Amino acid sequence: MSIIPVSAASAALFPTTETSHVGLAGPTAPTSPTAAFGAEGTSAASGTGDSFANVLGNAVDGVQSTQANADNLATQAATGSLTNVSDYMVAAEEANIQTQLTAAVRNNALQAFQQIMGMQL
Repeated sequence: MSIIPVSAASAALFPTTETSHVGLAGPTAPTSPTAAFGAEGTSAASGTGDSFANVLGNAVDGVQSTQANADNLATQAATGSLTNVSDYMVAAEEANIQTQLTAAVRNNALQAFQQIMGMQL
């Protein structure tokens, strides 16, 4: 029995040629917690990554495109023009999972906002 390295095993299980997107943005570059601050309390270093609003907007756009794809495949399945029904099932489940993730992130963000607003100064 031979032992396959983790990278070789994961490469066999998850090929890199697949173009499926989950709808969430990729990892961003880490920022230093000790970045230099100016006299006004703003950061002196300019970030080159996407802003939080852009990342959040891209994630919502990804969810919408995944749902549109699932709707398109559902229409094709209903009209009989879809040859492989499993494509629709995968797309529908992916859209469902992304919607649940988006709702969970929204709920946690709202809960954090409410906790911050309830803090005593």
